[in-house]
Amino acid sequence: MATIKNFEDLEIWQLARVLCKDINAVTQKTELRKDYKLYSQIDGSSGSVMDNIAEGFERNGNREFIQFLSIAKASCGETRSQLYRIFDRDYVTLEEFEKLKTQTLDLSKMISGFMNYLIKSDFKGSKYKS
Repeated sequence: MATIKNFEDLEIWQLARVLCKDINAVTQKTELRKDYKLYSQIDGSSGSVMDNIAEGFERNGNREFIQFLSIAKASCGETRSQLYRIFDRDYVTLEEFEKLKTQTLDLSKMISGFMNYLIKSDFKGSKYKS
């Protein structure tokens, strides 16, 4: 695995950013922007995915990072649930819904895989270096 120096180097953070941008694009082109509560919820949960990956990385310890990755994964599930509400209210087509749902599922799997990698890793984080 390549050395990661910044959270921006993490593929999971990059994909979470794409998901957040894609969710925002839906809100800007549909009436969802007028459904303030749902708009705010999905904007917040999709942003939480990338933000928790970043915050966990910046903690400089694997245990804390894994905890924040767990929160990011949960936010990914929350976003996926909200996508169903958006679809059920006819804000997106079936094709758009499936694309976004697939993004959340793939990202969730990648976060889980990265968590498992960190759990098995002997590296405990840079704050534990002597």
